[in-house]
Amino acid sequence: MTYNPTIHRRKSIRLKEYDYSQADLYFITLCTHDRMPLFGEIIDGQMQFNESGIVADEEWRKTEHIRSNIVLHEFVIMPNHVHGIIELVGAHCMRPHGIRPECAGSDEQPERVQRAPTVGDIVRGFKSSVTKRLNAISGTSSQRFWQRNYYEHIIRNEGAYLKIAEYIQTNPQRWEEDTYHV
Repeated sequence: MTYNPTIHRRKSIRLKEYDYSQADLYFITLCTHDRMPLFGEIIDGQMQFNESGIVADEEWRKTEHIRSNIVLHEFVIMPNHVHGIIELVGAHCMRPHGIRPECAGSDEQPERVQRAPTVGDIVRGFKSSVTKRLNAISGTSSQRFWQRNYYEHIIRNEGAYLKIAEYIQTNPQRWEEDTYHV
């Protein structure tokens, strides 16, 4: 069934008028479909990846190398969700072939102009690459791995960054109390 706004009435959880491709820090959370623990388990406060967890970890790390305008900060792959801080460095820093110059204060013009990827583009690419690899492993092409949307929060200051980074780093130790724990 295709999306029909009069029937489905989905409301966007994104900020209206905000450019999600602009240089900023974003805290994102992606959940697995039905919060199924697909990526492994927590043992003694440490995440132990299974094969799917290894794939998710590899694809998350590749994100920074695939896209020239992103810097990965703290992240954690949990049994049924992923938390991460991503930094978009801005469209003016994009270069072909993933070469990222030091951009602060640079007057250089990009070698070619292209639309800067948004946070949504980055999330979609990550989910897609994980899904393709997991479907190849399972020998199917129809299995659903991800919840439809994702949570994002724009990090506004250093205090918020430090609080979120600490939350991500200690998430495995707090698994039993985690809202995503099933």
